[in-house]
Amino acid sequence: MSDAKKDILLREAFLYAVIFLTGIAIMVKAVRIYTVEGAELKAMAKKQEIRTFTLESNRGNILSDNASLLATSIPIFDIRMDVGTPNITDEDFATNLDSLAYSLHRLFPDQSKSYYKRLLSNARKHKRRFQLIRHKVTYDDLQKIRTFPILRRGKMKGGLIAIQRTRREKPFGELAGRTIGFVNDNKKRVGLEGSFDTVLMGKDGRQLRRRINNGDWIPIHDENEIEPVNGKDIKTTLDVNIQDVAEQALLKQMIYHKAKMGTVVVMEVQTGHIKAIANLNHDEKDGYYKENYNFAVGKRIEPGSTFKLASIMALMEKNKIRLSDSLFFEHPYVIYSRRRLVDAHMYNHGRFTIRDAFEHSSNMGISKITYDAFKDNPAQYVNQLYAMGLNKPTGIEIIGEPNPLIKHPVKDKKAWWKTSLPWMSIGYEVMVTPLQLLTFYNAVANDGVMVKPMLVTSIQQDGETIKQFKTQILNKQIASPSTIKKAQSLLEGVVLRGTGHKLKNRWYKMAGKTGTAQISEGEGYHGKRRYNATFVGYFPADHPRYSIIVVVNEPTENGYYGALVSGPVFKEIADKIYATSISLDNKYQTDTATKKVPMVDAPSLFETTNTVVEELGFKTLAYRDKSDWVETEKQGKMVAFVPVKIDEETIPDVRGMNVGDAVYLLENMGLSTLLKGRGKVVSQSIKPNTKINGHNVVELRLGEY
Repeated sequence: MSDAKKDILLREAFLYAVIFLTGIAIMVKAVRIYTVEGAELKAMAKKQEIRTFTLESNRGNILSDNASLLATSIPIFDIRMDVGTPNITDEDFATNLDSLAYSLHRLFPDQSKSYYKRLLSNARKHKRRFQLIRHKVTYDDLQKIRTFPILRRGKMKGGLIAIQRTRREKPFGELAGRTIGFVNDNKKRVGLEGSFDTVLMGKDGRQLRRRINNGDWIPIHDENEIEPVNGKDIKTTLDVNIQDVAEQALLKQMIYHKAKMGTVVVMEVQTGHIKAIANLNHDEKDGYYKENYNFAVGKRIEPGSTFKLASIMALMEKNKIRLSDSLFFEHPYVIYSRRRLVDAHMYNHGRFTIRDAFEHSSNMGISKITYDAFKDNPAQYVNQLYAMGLNKPTGIEIIGEPNPLIKHPVKDKKAWWKTSLPWMSIGYEVMVTPLQLLTFYNAVANDGVMVKPMLVTSIQQDGETIKQFKTQILNKQIASPSTIKKAQSLLEGVVLRGTGHKLKNRWYKMAGKTGTAQISEGEGYHGKRRYNATFVGYFPADHPRYSIIVVVNEPTENGYYGALVSGPVFKEIADKIYATSISLDNKYQTDTATKKVPMVDAPSLFETTNTVVEELGFKTLAYRDKSDWVETEKQGKMVAFVPVKIDEETIPDVRGMNVGDAVYLLENMGLSTLLKGRGKVVSQSIKPNTKINGHNVVELRLGEY
C-alpha cells in the first residue's frame, strides 16, 4: 500500500473518530439536559408564564364628626374581553357584534358604535384574549355592562374580564383638603391621609395570573389566592358645616383685601376638638385661592399684639402689676437702646391704665411695664412664658408642626439683644404657628387648662369603634385662677371697649385680641411694609364653647389691621355657629348630669322653646291650648307648656325675657326698641299693661335677671 493511500485511510479514521466522539458528547449533553437541567428550564419557563400579582386593599374612609364621608375609596374597573375564547363561536360573535357595539356606545358615547365594532372585530381576527375596552369604569357602569350581549354570560362563556382598582374621592370636594391630605405615588404623606396611612391602607392580597398572547395576564382562578384586608376608618372632629362657613368667610375677606395667604382654626374649648381648619393661598399662575399648604399647622409667624396677653399674664403671675395702675408718657414714642417704639393705633401718650393699654393694644404701654419689671432679670419673663407652655408644640396628629421659637437670654445669648425684652413683649422676635397661639388662648378660655388640639377621635372597622382617642391635657394650669380671670376680663374688654369693639353684638359676648404684625424683611422691617392681620379669641365669653384664630397674610387693599381684616371673619363664623347652636343660649342651659327640666319663666316663642326641649331629650305633655308665646313648668319628669296671652293693645311685660324674644315681640307690635347693657331684659322704660297710645320707643335695660 502506497504511502498516499495510508495517509488517506488515516485521515478518514480520524474523521470518523471525531464524528463518533461528537455524537457521544451530544448524546451526553442531551441526557444531561433531560435529566438534570430540564427541571430547572421547565421551572423557568413556567415562572415566565405564571406570576403573582398584588390585589390592592380598599383604603379606609375618613369621616367627619357626624360620620359624613370626607375621603373614601371608590372601586373602579378596567373592562377587558377575551375576544378570542373558543367559547364564543364565530356565528355567535357575528350575530351579536352590532348590538354589543351599540350598547357600549350608548354607555360611553365619547366613542362611536363603529369604533367599538372595529375594535372587537380586529381583536377577534387576531384572537386577542385580553382586549381592553374601557379604563376606569364605575361599579354602576360595570353592572350595566354585565347586561350587554355576549358579556352578560360572564367570564368563561362571554369573555368579560373586570380588573378592579380603587380611586380616592372626596365627596365634599376640596373642603378641608390640606388637612385631609393625601399619599401620592412618591409616598409623600400629607395631612390625615399621611399621618394615618398605616391605619387606612389595609393589607394587599395576592393573585396568580397566567400570561397569554401579546404579553397580557389573566387570573388562573376566579377566586383570589389571598384576599385583601381593607383598611380601617378614622373618625375626625371636623364639622362639615362649620368648615364650609370658615372657608367661605375667609375667602370673602381675602378677596376683598387681596391677601396672599390666610388661615382659620375653630376649636372646642374643653375638648380641643378642631371643628374647622381652613387654609387658602393665592395662586399667582391662575389668580385663584387654593388650599395647597397648611398654614395653621406648619408656618411660624411673629404673633404681634396677640402675644401681649402672654406678657401681661407673666407680669400678673409675678405680681409686678395691677390692671388699675396708671401709665404716663410725655412723648408719642418710647426709646429702647436708641430704637424708637410707637403705637400703631395712635393711643400713645398721656395718662391711662394698664387695662386701657391692653384693650387699646398700646405697644408703648405693654413694652414699658414689661421692660421695667424684668429688665434686670429677663430670664424670669421668658421662664414664665415657658411655664405657660408657649415654648412647646401642640403635638397635633398631622405631620409638619415646627417647634415655637421663644429665645432665652441665658440659653440663647448670641440671639439676645438689648431690645429683645420690649420687642418680645409685643409679639416680635418670637415665632409660633397659628394653632400654637390658639392653643394658648383656648387655655385661657378653659380656665387655665391647656388641652391638646385633636383632629381624630376614633379608629373604626366595619362601623365598630376599635380605638378611642380622649382629650389630652398638656398643662393642668397655665396660670393662677386669679390671673386667668383677669386675663378673661381683659379679652372681653378688647371687644367691649377696645380695638375689637366693632365685633360686639347684642346677642352674646365675645372675647379676644387683635394683632397687626409687620413682617420682617430678612434682618429687619425695612422696605415695603407687609403685615399679618390676626384676631384670636373665644365665645360666648361668659361660658366659652369655641375658640377661633384668624390670620390673614399680606392684605394689600382696604386696610391691614387685625380688627378690620381678620375680625369680620371671626364674627361671621361665631355668629353662624351661635345662630345654629341652641345650647349656646344661656336661657336654655340645663344640668345634664341631674337632668333638671329647663324652666322658661318669661314668655318665649313656643316653636323655639319646643325645639330646645326636644333637643335636650325631655318629654312634653300634649299642648292643647296653643299660643305663639309660652312659659314652661315641670310636671313630674315631663315639661308642660303654659300659654301666655299677649294683649296687642298694651305694652307687654318683657322683663326676664331673652333680648331677642323681647325685641321680636315689641317690634311686631309696631314699637321700636333701644337697648342698653348686655344679658336679659332687667327693666323697661314703659310699664307693662300701659295702653299703646303713640308710644314709639321702649328702652330695655339688660343685665343679669
